This record gives sequence, structure tokens and C-alpha cells, in this order.
Amino acid sequence: MGSAFSCCGSEKVEEGLTTITTPNNATWRIFTYKELHTATNGFSDDNKLGEGGFGSVYWGRTSDGLQIAVKKLKAMNSKAEMEFAVEVEVLGRVRHKNLLGLRGYCAGTDQRLIVYDYMPNLSLLSHLHGQYAGEVQLDWKRRMKIAIGSAEGILYLHHEVTPHIIHRDIKASNVLLDSDFEPLVADFGFAKLIPEGVSHMTTRVKGTLGYLAPEYAMWGKVSESCDVYSFGILLLEILTGRKPIEKLPGGVKRTITEWAEPLIVKGKFKELVDPKLRGDFDENQLKQAINVAVLCVQSEPEKRPNMKEVVNTLTGYDPRGKVMQTRIETLAYKEELLAFDQTTDDDDRDPGNQELGVFGHTKVQKMRAPYNQFGDQKMH
Repeated sequence: MGSAFSCCGSEKVEEGLTTITTPNNATWRIFTYKELHTATNGFSDDNKLGEGGFGSVYWGRTSDGLQIAVKKLKAMNSKAEMEFAVEVEVLGRVRHKNLLGLRGYCAGTDQRLIVYDYMPNLSLLSHLHGQYAGEVQLDWKRRMKIAIGSAEGILYLHHEVTPHIIHRDIKASNVLLDSDFEPLVADFGFAKLIPEGVSHMTTRVKGTLGYLAPEYAMWGKVSESCDVYSFGILLLEILTGRKPIEKLPGGVKRTITEWAEPLIVKGKFKELVDPKLRGDFDENQLKQAINVAVLCVQSEPEKRPNMKEVVNTLTGYDPRGKVMQTRIETLAYKEELLAFDQTTDDDDRDPGNQELGVFGHTKVQKMRAPYNQFGDQKMH
């Protein structure tokens, strides 16, 4: 991939500050650790926005009044160094209204920090399951705006930037919301740059259980279709207000697809909608979005749409004229996999990225169903 800083086009020093202009005309700068320490009040717990496996994110304000979010890596080892390098490299390449841009970074002797613009509405996770969930700020219009904007950001990564980029960690906590609830897909620490002509790669599995495509969770086979699968889960989450994996009484865990599929089969689409919306939604948009989600989470990657088709369908333009899909042909996580899920119904914080290479050769079972165009596969 090259150096973390190979994306840099030119540097200039003004008043002691190093600013960098990339080939796509984005400008960012190198911060000192002292600047970021001061801006975040010494990385105070009062300034902490979130915490995950990578470390913590803090709110801060620079000396010139700019509000920033600072990601401070937890430990400086080879893995953390690689994630830092990948994220800076990717962020230096991308520029899209629905992708969180880079404000700058700090690469000290034993510290690695990445600086972004602060998003006042925090993340989609905080509105669906966290501190803002009770306020119901996400009405139907905003939810569709978030779904479409997120899809357009992923489309840009897959089809418009060169080399193409696979995000590998699409999830609610990585969709940030600005003051107008415009979504910005964030956190590129696990991203993969795909060389021209390469359709897929095999790699160590990283990500968050519940969003992982089956071929990736089981065999480490990563492609653009993995992001499509994750987006399908995210879309179901936006529509239903449910978590990708829920803990039921008795400790049993259930995925969102296991819960949704029987309702979809019976055509009970209204029962899928987040009750917090109190029935205020567009039924035609709902059916279209459910159709997209179901197509995205098919077990076989070749049956999933690409992100261009996803965006076209969500925005009402579908040149292929797909018929309504009413079966989820996906794979159910077995108990061995669900045991690795770290979330609970009492913990709305993002548990952070998980390294899931231990899933390498774990077998999962097919969902069974009555007859359809895919044979006799259905959820039980």
C-alpha cells in the first residue's frame, strides 16, 4: 500500500504549522501532541465521545476555535501502527460529502492520533440505541436520508476512487451525523485498497459481528460484496430500530435477519418499522428499502447488488426493474460465533472493532424455508 503519508502531494509551513495538500485538493495538517492534549483538556473523560477496541475518541477545540474529534490509539504496536497508516492513507485519497474527511494527524514517538471535524449529532448508533434514542430525532425522512447518503459514500469507495476501496467495517457507530443529519461514513482503519482487476482478496477477518458477510466471517474472503452485505444489515437496523444481534430471555442471541425474515415472508412490512416512528413512514419507500436490504444480505455474494444498484433502487430509479424479494437466503450465525458478540442490551456503547480471525473455519448453518426461487432454503 505504501507509506501512510504517500498520499501527500505537497507541504508548506506557515507560522510553524505544517499543512499538507493532497492530489484531490484536500488540505489537512500535522498537529503536535501538546496541541491535541490542550484541545481535549488532557484527554479528559468528560471530553470522551466513544471508546472501542482501537482506543478512544475525544471532543476538542483548537486554539483558533475549531471543534474537532480526536481518535487516540490505545497502544502503539504493529497492528495499531498499520491501522493508523491505512486510515491516513485512505483518508488522503477520498473526498466525498458522505465520507468523513481528515482534518489532520499526530505521529509522535509513542503516540498516533487522527483528527477529524467534530460531528454535533454524533453517530447513527447514538440515535438508534444510545443516548439520543429516547428523543426520536430520526424521523422517517431523516432515516432515508441517512440510508441513501451512506450508500452513496460506499458507492464512491467502490466505483469512483482509484484504486477501489473496501471499507470492511460498515456499521451504525461508523456513520456519523452532521448538524443537518447528513451522514458521513467514518473509520477506515480496516479498509482495503483493491488493485485494478482484482475481484476479491483473502485476509485476516476483522470487523463487528452481526454485520459481517458469511464468506468473510468464515473464510476471510473479502470483496466489495462484503460491504454490500454490511450495508444491508445497517439498512434493516435503520428501518427497524433493532440491533444486528439481540439478546433474548435465557441468554439466547438472535440476528436481525432471523427476526425480520418471517415478517417479510408474510408481507407484514409495517410490523418491521421502528415503533418509535408511531406509524409515520412512507409505505412505498419502506417496501423499496426492504427489497434492497434483503437483496444485500443474500448468502451468495454474486446474488447481491452492487452499490450503484443499491443507490438507484433506494432513490427510486432501478433500470433492471427487480421484482420484490421476499426471502432472505442468508446464513445464520451458530452459537459458537454468537459467543463472540460482546454487546448486551444494557450497553449501548459501540464495543469497537473486533479481530475475528478465530472464525476462520467455523461452519454455519443454512436457514430453511418453504419453496421459492432459491429452492427450499428459509430461516427457522
